[in-house]
Amino acid sequence: MKPIISTTLILLAGMLATTYLIQAQPQKPMTTVDKTPEQPVEPVKKTDAEWRETLTPEQYYIARQSGTERPNGEIYQQFKKQGAGTYYCVGCNAELFSSQQKFDSHCGWPSFYDPSKAKNVRAIPDPDGLRVEVRCAVCDAHLGHVFTGEGFNTPTDKRYCINGTILKFVPARSKIPEDKKQPK
Repeated sequence: MKPIISTTLILLAGMLATTYLIQAQPQKPMTTVDKTPEQPVEPVKKTDAEWRETLTPEQYYIARQSGTERPNGEIYQQFKKQGAGTYYCVGCNAELFSSQQKFDSHCGWPSFYDPSKAKNVRAIPDPDGLRVEVRCAVCDAHLGHVFTGEGFNTPTDKRYCINGTILKFVPARSKIPEDKKQPK
């Protein structure tokens, strides 16, 4: 075999093995916190080593290598049970989506019909024109894809199909500052 072909095959086999090992591991639950994270005021840039330090292997694979989590996994089941709240980027804490725009598309991944903070979400058409990738506009993390015209009964007829692994959920009740809560 020619050296370039064998090198390409070895690299492809390594990528497939890495993907299998990451997806074969049990999913950790979606990150859930009680307090609204501080919003970034400028783009978040980190070295590859810094990303590997701050993200789990699965989060790194999805956010930094444009991977995809397993459909219908533990995180999707958790997402379906979550009540009101807001979803943030696990890489930089930027607000991305709200439960107000959440819907069950039965696709196996968290679905939203619109971002809650459009400035924090970027849509990039794939080079082949078949899909549109969704990335965090603040830290450039891969979030998933957006599909249009599928016929869902939503105000935008869009489905933001998002990897739950890279979302951080803050339940709505957590957004009320202590000094604003009503006495019991």
